[in-house]
Amino acid sequence: MSIDFSVEIETLRGTLANIVAVTRPDELRERIAKLSEKAAAPDLWDDPDAAQAVTSELSHTQAELGRIEKMASRIDDLEVMVEMAEEEQDDKELLLEEATEDLTSIRKALADLEIKTLLSGEYDERSAVITIRAGAGGVDAADFTEMLLRMYLRWAERRGYPTKVMDTAYAEEAGLKSATFEVNAPYAYGTLSVEAGTHRLVRISPFDNQGRRHTSFAAVEVIPLIETTDHIEIPESELKIDVFRSSGPGGQSVNTTDSAVRMTHIPTGIVVSMQNEKSQIQNRAAALRVLQSRLLQLRHEEEQAAKKALAGDVKASWGDQMRSYVLQPYQMVKDLRTGQENGNTGAVFDGDIDDFINAGIRWRKDQSQDTEK
Repeated sequence: MSIDFSVEIETLRGTLANIVAVTRPDELRERIAKLSEKAAAPDLWDDPDAAQAVTSELSHTQAELGRIEKMASRIDDLEVMVEMAEEEQDDKELLLEEATEDLTSIRKALADLEIKTLLSGEYDERSAVITIRAGAGGVDAADFTEMLLRMYLRWAERRGYPTKVMDTAYAEEAGLKSATFEVNAPYAYGTLSVEAGTHRLVRISPFDNQGRRHTSFAAVEVIPLIETTDHIEIPESELKIDVFRSSGPGGQSVNTTDSAVRMTHIPTGIVVSMQNEKSQIQNRAAALRVLQSRLLQLRHEEEQAAKKALAGDVKASWGDQMRSYVLQPYQMVKDLRTGQENGNTGAVFDGDIDDFINAGIRWRKDQSQDTEK
């Protein structure tokens, strides 16, 4: 079946026009100019955290503008290639084959860009804090938790997103009881928030000497990273703070002082542990920041619940089990909300989860539109 390139190119240009209307390249250029001015300030690095935030935002904003501008150029190049194919009879088949490959590549790149236009939630632009906790399944669940941690860190690495593992609680035999890490990039929260929920692993357990199939679970929590403008004040009287010695796998001490911090918010019962910083002061600051982020998320959820109650909508948005990773008797990762699946489980656990995330974002948008009707 031959491809009508004129129709396809017109469709690509229409999709890009919609993306441009939402992303507003002129505003991106203005933002880049302002950030570049800040980045050039001689006293920028007097505050390393603020400097890192400025340079990171500048880099990501430049990359976003670059992707949009490059896409327009790629569509133009595709049109020129098709025109050349019509004129060059000798190389026509080869040029059309190359044009078909470029068309497929551009479609996928546009689909990825289009996903950004669907991220319009209140905190979607924020960086993210992700916590993974082992659920039912014993040592297999702890091992699964460590597999998921690696999966998300590899996903971030593929995209060039800075990450920071803030806390790891090792299980006795293998794997992790829990892990908390940051992904510091614009829209990390909006992108990864669709990963929140219960994940299920089915496989022949490497910890079962009888070679039986086991099912285990892990819970993923995603919250937006707190910013100084959020003003989440927590009175000292509402905090219970315990200090303890940091430890690694098998209880091996990695610190000779009580530098790890466990912070409990008494009114809500929220507990945050931090042990991966070098000092108690740094761990305390990191714990407070994550606690503030969780309280911000809790406040947002309460507001959303109140709105749903007023609208008479008591339908839950998320099921208990949102994705299954099956390694035995067949190999398949399947999202139970969207139907998205991938038979290459090795690639998925190595961070190839963009298709699942993009499908989840589209699914969430559809759910939101159905609720508004």
